[in-house]
Amino acid sequence: MTIRILLADDEHLIRGALAALLALEDDLTVVAEAATGPEALAMAKAHRPDVAVLDLQMPGMDGIEVATELRRVLPECRTMIVTGHGRPGYLKRALEVGVRGFLPKTVSAADLAGLIRTVRAGGRYVDPELAADAIAAGESPLTPRETDVLELAAHGTSIAEIAERASLSSGTVRNYLSAAATKLGAENRHAAVRIAREHGWI
Repeated sequence: MTIRILLADDEHLIRGALAALLALEDDLTVVAEAATGPEALAMAKAHRPDVAVLDLQMPGMDGIEVATELRRVLPECRTMIVTGHGRPGYLKRALEVGVRGFLPKTVSAADLAGLIRTVRAGGRYVDPELAADAIAAGESPLTPRETDVLELAAHGTSIAEIAERASLSSGTVRNYLSAAATKLGAENRHAAVRIAREHGWI
């Protein structure tokens, strides 16, 4: 039985090389390619792949957001995240939304082909090093609201803009940012953003 694959990666060279290497496998066929999150969703709906291999960081939507939406609209499609940013928080979020494979971009094409078969058969694979890092990092100390506000702050958004987007008062936004910085041991919100990003919590 041929396994139908969607490849989504905004780096054309990497995506093209992967497609060419996977095409050498008798039981695998790449039915669609995408460079952005929204394009990956559209291609998945159009081609209904068995397995979607998603880059973590893509324009429009990240791989985890695409996997979340695919679980809703195409539950029979298994999802895998391939990333150069294996931060612990990303792994936890990916597993929470039903991603079946989480592996670094350093994986060989032969190993990727084998893991696609494993995932298609209902198995799961998490890179051992990424799993160990996730366990060592522990849970995020931030509340969901603090996380949301810090994520908005990560884009250089002003307090007033954050307040408007989050439907909060400016004072409440400052309180959330201050609480987040305190919990992360950061001297200001910019340092808090950096620490949270390093751990994959935003």
